[in-house]
Parts: sequence; C-alpha cells; structure tokens
Amino acid sequence: MKRKTLSGQIYTYFLIVIVLSLLSVGAVSYWQSSRALDDQVKQYMEQMVDSANYQTDSYLQAYELLSNAFSSNSDVRAFMEIKPDDAYEYYVYSDKIKKFALASVESIVTLYKQLNMIYVVGQHGRSVIYENQNLFNFDPVLVQEKYDNLMKMTPGNGKIALLNMSIRPVDQGSVVTMARKVRGPSYGDENRGVVAIEIKLDELAKTWDRVSLGKKGFFFIVDDAGNYIYPRSMSERKPQDELSSLVLASGNQTFLHKYNGEERMFVSRKSGYSDWNLVASMPVEELRRPADTIRTTTIIVGLVTLAIALWLAYRFGRSIIAPIRGLKDSMRETEKGNWQYIDEIGRTDEIGGLIHSYNLMVTRLSDMIERVYEAELEQQKNQLELGETKLERQRAEFQSLQLQINPHFLYNTLETINCYAIVQDSSEITEMVEAMAFMLRYSVQTNLEEITVANELNHVRNYMIVLQHRTGKEFEIDVAIPPGLLLEKMVRLTLQPLIENIFQHAFPDGVEPHHFIRIDARKEGGLFQVFIEDNGTGMKPERLAELRTKLEENRLAEPEETGESQGGGIGLMNVHRRIQMVFGEAYGLSIDSEWGRGTCLTMTMPETVRPRLRG
Repeated sequence: MKRKTLSGQIYTYFLIVIVLSLLSVGAVSYWQSSRALDDQVKQYMEQMVDSANYQTDSYLQAYELLSNAFSSNSDVRAFMEIKPDDAYEYYVYSDKIKKFALASVESIVTLYKQLNMIYVVGQHGRSVIYENQNLFNFDPVLVQEKYDNLMKMTPGNGKIALLNMSIRPVDQGSVVTMARKVRGPSYGDENRGVVAIEIKLDELAKTWDRVSLGKKGFFFIVDDAGNYIYPRSMSERKPQDELSSLVLASGNQTFLHKYNGEERMFVSRKSGYSDWNLVASMPVEELRRPADTIRTTTIIVGLVTLAIALWLAYRFGRSIIAPIRGLKDSMRETEKGNWQYIDEIGRTDEIGGLIHSYNLMVTRLSDMIERVYEAELEQQKNQLELGETKLERQRAEFQSLQLQINPHFLYNTLETINCYAIVQDSSEITEMVEAMAFMLRYSVQTNLEEITVANELNHVRNYMIVLQHRTGKEFEIDVAIPPGLLLEKMVRLTLQPLIENIFQHAFPDGVEPHHFIRIDARKEGGLFQVFIEDNGTGMKPERLAELRTKLEENRLAEPEETGESQGGGIGLMNVHRRIQMVFGEAYGLSIDSEWGRGTCLTMTMPETVRPRLRG
C-alpha cells in the first residue's frame, strides 16, 4: 500500500476545497444571475407592453368621447329620420353636422392631427362626411356600399367597434375605424345608422414606436379577428396565421415560438378597451446573451483563481512539512532513549513554538513522567469525591420529588375529606369539597380550546358553590344563553375569572338583592360572542380608557399594577391574551362600562363550523 504524505494530503484537501467552492459559488451565481436577468428582461418587456397598452387606451378614449358626442347629438339623430329625396333637410342637417364636427375637433388639439375623417351614414342611404382639415363630400353610393358591412360588424348595444377598414381605398391599412350604431330621435330600440371615426395609424404608431426592444426585437398588434394592425410590414400577413393564433390563444401569458427560424419570446397583453392584443418579441439568444457572458467570465475567473490557489497551497505545504519532518526524525531518536535537541533557528511562529516545546519536553521528561503519575492519582481521587457528591445530590433531589404533592394526591385528599363529611353527615362540606375537586381537575388540564360553553358554565357553577359557602350568601347568575349555543367552542378558564373579577370589583360594598350578573351569547357574521353583564359600580372613564389601551397593545396585566389578577393569576388582560393565543389576534376581550351603572364584558371568538347532515 502506497504511503500517504502530509504534503500530498494538504495539497489534495486544498484542491478539493477550492474546486468545490469555485463550482458551488460559480454554479449558484450563474443560476441566480441568469434567472434574475431573465426575470428582469421579462419584466422590462411586460412594462413596455403595459405602457403602450395604457397609452393606446388613453388615446382611443378621447375618440370614444367624440363618438359619444356624435351619437347623442340631436342633429345627428334627426338626420337619421330625413326622407332620402328631401334635399333641403339633407343640406340643413349636413351643414349642422359638419359645423359640429369642426367645432369638436378644434376644441381638442390632439384630435386635429390624428383624425382622418368622420362620417354619418343612415339606413335611408344618405351620408354626411367630414374630412379633417378639408371639407369634402364622397359619393353617397360609395358609402352606401360600406353601410351593410358596418351595420354587421358594429354591435347593436351602443358599444363601439374598432375596425381595420376605410371607406376610401387609398386609406386602407393606414387608418382604423371606430364605429357606433345610432338610434333615431324617438330613442326606440331600432338602430337608424352608424357614426364612424377614422383615426390615422401613423399618429398612433408614434406611441408604439417608443417601445425599444433592441436590434432584433419588434412590436406588433393583432385584433380579435387575427388581423395585424401594426406595423404595416406585418399587415400584409394573412389573418389567423400560426403566430396570430398563438397570440389570441395565449391571452396575457408569455410564450416561446420559433419565428423565421429563430426561437423568440413573445409577451402579450390584451387591451380591455380596444380588444387589441399588443405583443413584444425578442430573440431568446439575445435575452440569454448577458447570462452567457456571466458564465464565460465565471469559468475564466474560476480557472485563474484555481491555478493561483494551487500554487499557494504547494508553497504553504512545503513551509509546514520541512520542519515537521525534522521534528519527526528527532522524536524517533527520543523513542530510542537518545535525547536529541533541535536547533530552533530563530523561528517565532507556531512551528518554532512546537520545537521549543519539544526541547523542553526532552529536558524535563523524567520530571514530567513522575508528575503525570501524581496528577493521575489526584485526578482519580477527585473523580471519586465528585461521584460521591453527585450521588448525594441525586438522593436529595429524589427525596425532594417524593415530598412534592401532585394533583392526584390532592384529588385523593379531597375525596378522603368528602368521605369524612359523608360519615359526619355534613352536606355543606361534601358539596364544597366536590365543587373544589371539580375545579381543581378542570384547572390543571393543559389544553385551552377543546372545551365548550357548557364546560365553562359548569366550572362557574362549582365556583359559585365554593363562593356561597365561603361568604354565607346566596347569589344566582342569570344564564340567558340559547341551548343551541352551549356546544360552541371557547377557551378554557376564561368565563370564571371574569365572574370572580365582577364579585371583587363591581360590588365593593357587597352583593345587594338588586344586583345581578347576566351571561348571554350570540352568533353573528361568523363570530361567536359571550356577554357578561352586571349592574355594579362600573368604571370611571379614565380607568376604562386605560384598560382598552392595554387590550389594544396585547399587554398582560401586572398584578401589582392593576390589582386584577384573580383565579390563579388570570385577570382581564390575561383572559384577553388567552383567547388570542388560541384563535388569533383578531379576537379577544372588549369592555363597555359606565360609572355607576355597570359593566359589560364581551368575549369574541370565531364561530364553530359544523358539518351539515344530509337527508
């Protein structure tokens, strides 16, 4: 078997640590940076498309307002009802409509450049056309040829429709038409004609041209019919081709598609206003280029770092191994009984200290052996004494545990007292001991929420039994809880501390015949609430405000500060916090009180959801 040298092991371990570190750091850094870059580019593309979408909708909304003005204009509605052969009425309303169009366009500066024309077509075959920056009448027959197509593509509920068409062939492909059906002046259900506004795409395209997607990225728009709206270079593509079908199917999702032999990412956003699909596209190769640069840089830096680290590891190993080998040879001679010293050669590092220690070891070896024997004997003696002390401590702890009184011992003791009371025929003691035993068993249980309203009321009943025997006065609590709510879940040990608090603070001068305590409950709005009301002294406004502030801060009450710690250290604040520990911060205890008239404590908890029984 080949013998391993220390220098070889150091070099190997250095190599493993360096390679693993570089691989892990490089891989994680590359993966994280690539993922971050992909997300960043995707977010950038989404932001660009969303911005173009928003600006497009804002742009078109101005024209919708203009369309609303025309569709509701009384002259336009009256024009829909004129007779086809009435030239005078046609001239009057045509002049009014054109003047209204001119005034509307001149009032909004942005519409002046972007508007191509406005025309109104009635089902009687007559039309009025306003061409922006020029008054020009088309042949009505030419418009009438488009009328049936407009009526078919425009919805009948008064909504607008964006159509990729123009009544003038020369404008086809360079404008988009916003059309809306118009009723007559009688406001009946029958549509009498169409108001259409042609918008220049060149002006609207200035908004889309601001979308910057790099050298090979591009931006385009597809309508719901699969027609390419923008740019013009893509408007010649056939509708419903593979790319437009993928865009329509994707909705607002990002997808990858091979376009013109190149894998590309497409980010699509559908406008809720125009039903256009605005799409941004960039090559996947261009998206991944920064990540490829990071990968190449990481590999180069890693290889350079590895080479430098290995060279440093080799030098470091040699500086350690040479003096250790000399120390090893000297120790072999020492094993033979030849006390050989090593020249310290002025070294002040750890190895020099090791050589100095070796020389001291050789000088004092005989004394050290004797001292080691003595130290071992002393150590054994100390261990024996320590063992005896530990044994005595365990015995004392065992005796202390045996002397502790556990709850079961208390139960048995109370049962023994009960037996003596029965033998002595003392019903008062029997009743009081039984109530105390039930309260003890109920209190020591650790679970908080697995109890019902009936359990808490039974605990209050046992408390009242003990209280009546202690004070010698009888007092009944009015329980008005509906029977259907007795099985609702609530928190253990929350009702009895509130009752005890009322006896100690609401009736400071003692319980009078006119005093009462009432317990009620209800379910409302998904909440279960328990109310404890009394007609005692109530609280002063400053005291009520102080307690409400502490409830809002979820701060447990301090007994020496508030004097409200009763019932095993559970005061009003602690009851509030126990409810929140079980059901959450949205629930708890609330207080309503009026000085001299009484107090109402409300415990709010979630409603218990029970499964429905099927018939």
